[in-house]
Amino acid sequence: MAGFRLPTREQVVAFIKEDKWETGGDDSVPNPVPPCWDIKGRGRRMREHFTLREFSGALGDIGTLVPILISLTLQESASLTSSLFFGGLWNIMTGFIYGVPMCVQPMKSIAAIALANKFTAGELAGAGLGVSAIVFFLGVSRLLWLVTRLVPLPVVKGLQLGTCFQLCKKGVELVKQHPAFWSSGLVWSDNLWWATSSFVLVLLVYERRRVPVALLVFMVGVAFALAQTGTHGQFGDVEPGAHFVHAVVPTAREFRSGFLSAGLGQLPLTLLNSVVALAALARELFPGYRPSMTHITGTIGVMNLVGCFLGSMPFCHGSGGLAGQYFFGARTELSLYALGVVKIVIGVVFGESLLVVLRWFPSSLLGVMLFMASIELGLVARNFTQHPHNERRRRHDFVVVLVTSAGLVGFSHDGLGFLVGMATALALWGHRHLRPDGAEPLLPGSKPGSGASSLAADDFAAPADQQRAAAARSAMDNCG
Repeated sequence: MAGFRLPTREQVVAFIKEDKWETGGDDSVPNPVPPCWDIKGRGRRMREHFTLREFSGALGDIGTLVPILISLTLQESASLTSSLFFGGLWNIMTGFIYGVPMCVQPMKSIAAIALANKFTAGELAGAGLGVSAIVFFLGVSRLLWLVTRLVPLPVVKGLQLGTCFQLCKKGVELVKQHPAFWSSGLVWSDNLWWATSSFVLVLLVYERRRVPVALLVFMVGVAFALAQTGTHGQFGDVEPGAHFVHAVVPTAREFRSGFLSAGLGQLPLTLLNSVVALAALARELFPGYRPSMTHITGTIGVMNLVGCFLGSMPFCHGSGGLAGQYFFGARTELSLYALGVVKIVIGVVFGESLLVVLRWFPSSLLGVMLFMASIELGLVARNFTQHPHNERRRRHDFVVVLVTSAGLVGFSHDGLGFLVGMATALALWGHRHLRPDGAEPLLPGSKPGSGASSLAADDFAAPADQQRAAAARSAMDNCG
């Protein structure tokens, strides 16, 4: 099977005994992150990084969080109060446990299918509960290595690409609600002019990653929503006060529908991106830091086994979110504490009544934000093979990517896309091993085993960060 390699005996023993893949490695580098019980050490480290860059790093993943959160709550698939409260609580918990900006982000694949199929709150909860329960079990039982070795890389990349297309489609549909530049019913705050302007702005600053363009577009949208709420005299419906979460217990049908439609495809993405790739990236960004994959699966399980039962959208960690927050300046848990407090305050004080304002949030701007966030997700699929200079393997792996993504988009079902991709990967594996035809061709000018990443780290300001930046981008490329 494409990308399939059985682990060595040393790897299995190291993972079961030491909770890490590496057998050996340099343990001489001191751990830069004090343990959570070392309050003085943690406080000293946070004081050293008490800068504007640290707080701006908290916004590194806002371009994905905001459009998904607003879209899911507007279609009543998730509770805004629960999602904000538990999202903030998990930010604080994650920062306390790990001591690094370990992001808390939505499960994008589940969100894409939920938006495409208009999931009920029970179906969304069923998808999140099913995935988190399996991830928790695999981590605690130390069977994680088996799953991550059985799922080929091209299948994972195909699921990511298909999810990208699903979110892109949803973004375009939001923009298409206003199909004309001029019409008698043109709304001043929500039209194609604003969609075009925001899209051009995003493209102009695309390579200037330190410009928080998502935050700028979001703040413009909030200003327009507040203006429209005031114009229609609806501020009286916004009720500041104490708002509480409510239980969501999915029925058997909702659990089955949610997990099979969205959870099954999310599972390999969560295992590879939120656990394996995240641990590897954290070790690269913070030399000497040795995160536990068992602990990571545990926090993912706890976040959703508690939150999804109380109406929150499913959350996970992710290497892309960690790289984004690191990219914008976050180095400690301080950024997570600040973000968590803001989420909790907004969720408790305003709660579901904030939907009165959010319903006036321009769909044209929301569509652009969702579209660009999905493009960032799809970019990680560009490194879809572990054999970049083997023409035959590259072709086979690309076929698996296309078939997997097409199955997901065509059926609007992660599970069917996953199964179709696995069947295709198995068939092509059989072609290569049951019908060998000699040496496989290499691309012109390439050498076997070569293929170093050509990505540069010039976007990072500090020269000392360039090596870590390259590691961050490499992890994002390889594991999403």
